[in-house]
Amino acid sequence: MIIDRTRVLRTPRLVLRTFEQGDLDSLHAIRSREDVNRYLYSSPLSRDETAAKLSTRIEQHSTLAEPGDTLLLAVALRGPDGEAGEVIGDVNLEWQHGDHRQAEVGYVLHPEHAGRGFATEATRPLIDLAFTELGVHRVCGRLDGRNAASARVLEKLGMRREAHLRENEYVKGEWTDEVVYAVLVREWEGAASL
Repeated sequence: MIIDRTRVLRTPRLVLRTFEQGDLDSLHAIRSREDVNRYLYSSPLSRDETAAKLSTRIEQHSTLAEPGDTLLLAVALRGPDGEAGEVIGDVNLEWQHGDHRQAEVGYVLHPEHAGRGFATEATRPLIDLAFTELGVHRVCGRLDGRNAASARVLEKLGMRREAHLRENEYVKGEWTDEVVYAVLVREWEGAASL
């Protein structure tokens, strides 16, 4: 098992940890917003839908043991004592099936905390974990082509834009573009040595 409930990742300003039942209010405050869901496949969630999503995250997405697993972690502000405070979003790492040794990252933050580098700071440890502990060769991030803020996050993480797929998905009643960013293990290791 690579990640389990006992593992917590800390950055200078954040704590990444598995979700807990007490996170319902924070998760609902994020996932119930129209602006948060604008570029996602999802729509704003009711409190009951958020509770169901939270239960799934706790039961099915708190370990990363084999290809095919997806780890979803709460992103909490780090208090002065180093412990987790307010939950401001989530990050995920999908360890993909197959011999290609690939992973994908994603992130969602409450808009009140956007623009401060939190998404970049929260995602960096997951990319590092994918390369150093899972042994993947490539990590990617996919986004709606209109989401310029998300593209900037991936660029700050050292990913390069690999593809811009025109109107390849029909989402929420409209054709949308998908943009793919990625970084290879040798690029990640090279950037770390600078």
